[in-house]
Amino acid sequence: MALSPQQQETLDALRTTGSYRKAAKYLNIRLFAFQNRLKRIRRDHPTDVDAVLYDIRKPARQGHAPEFDITHEVPDGLTLRGTSIRYDTAGNIQQYWNKTKIEGRDPEEAVTLPDPKIISKISTLFDQEGRVTQQWVSERPDDQHREEMWRAAAEAFASKIPQESLRVDAPIVFAKELMAGYPIGDMHFGMYAWREEAGDDYDLKIAEDLLFHAFARLIEATPACQEALIAILGDFLHYDSMVPETPAHKNKLDADGRFAKMIQVVIRILRRVIALALARHNKVKIIVEPGNHDPFSCAFLTAALAALYEDTPRITVDHSPKLFHYHRFGTTLIGTHHGDKVKPRDLPLVMAADQAEAWGQTRYRYWWCGHTHQETVNESGGVKVENFRVLPPADAWAFGKGYRPLRNIVAIIYHEEYGEVARHIVNPAMLRSE
Repeated sequence: MALSPQQQETLDALRTTGSYRKAAKYLNIRLFAFQNRLKRIRRDHPTDVDAVLYDIRKPARQGHAPEFDITHEVPDGLTLRGTSIRYDTAGNIQQYWNKTKIEGRDPEEAVTLPDPKIISKISTLFDQEGRVTQQWVSERPDDQHREEMWRAAAEAFASKIPQESLRVDAPIVFAKELMAGYPIGDMHFGMYAWREEAGDDYDLKIAEDLLFHAFARLIEATPACQEALIAILGDFLHYDSMVPETPAHKNKLDADGRFAKMIQVVIRILRRVIALALARHNKVKIIVEPGNHDPFSCAFLTAALAALYEDTPRITVDHSPKLFHYHRFGTTLIGTHHGDKVKPRDLPLVMAADQAEAWGQTRYRYWWCGHTHQETVNESGGVKVENFRVLPPADAWAFGKGYRPLRNIVAIIYHEEYGEVARHIVNPAMLRSE
């Protein structure tokens, strides 16, 4: 794209006058306006701007800048690296040192590389005539893996989500005074466990079948309600990059399949679960909490769900990037959090601060958390903080540490005036008997 007449006029003024202030005066505009204009030119034509700056600064690099008492020009082939001037008490020059180096090439002749996000540093070695002899390019492996992860996710989204299958008819009759809550504890999709080593088998296929049939069983036991809240309480995915390890501490994990396959399974099971909820309830809200195993994946998972259901008015996806989310139904206020950042005893104060208005308008307040894989209940300040059990078995590491979790998933029924009024529980043993 060629320079516009105004852009060319700006660069010509700078080249002619040799300074920003003089160029602004030459064009009869304010200094900041000239600087903003030059900034916009640099955005689209960085090479043109660099060439002009190189030209106007060349005299100073050659040792000629009288306004700064630099008056000793350096020999041809050299450029000024620095100048030291010693003054007497009257301000007269007593001594003068020029520090020089071999002159480099013009900007348009210099070797340049694009600035992709995976490159962190480029080192270039020139000879005395300015020719490139060697070059080193340093990359950030984490960013490279993250780019591959997003690419794999994008391909999975594009190839496995046909839009025509998203339409689900609403129930004809439903209880307007009720809401169904489905807290889904840590599913760890992508985890691998072998019965001989960890007490039970677990892989991507088992995980998908387990969640689907458990959720279908819950739906059968749950009345048709005005609203449903599906809250994924973190660690829905077992690992968060092309490498099966925890993001923070790089602990190696037992993994099943490839990252792209894990993404395909996760998207497919969520669509199936949401379709079951849509057929049973009038409106469905979805929350995805980031866990310590999948903090990055939950971001694109939320974005994918929001885009997928943006034209489905019966579905709401909470796409806030915060670590705490809230939902209000009548006199009930529910907060969701993975459970790894704030202790249970402190969550009531977090809710009171975040939801001051809703706090004052509700009587029943609950926190849903995951992370511990165990059922724990704490009550403080009129708030019930609950960590939910999970469906998956322990992996080899946890089993070797002595963990033997009781496994289940629950559906909780809330009344708009009376808070929690019923609860249904499904465990894996119930599904094996079918």
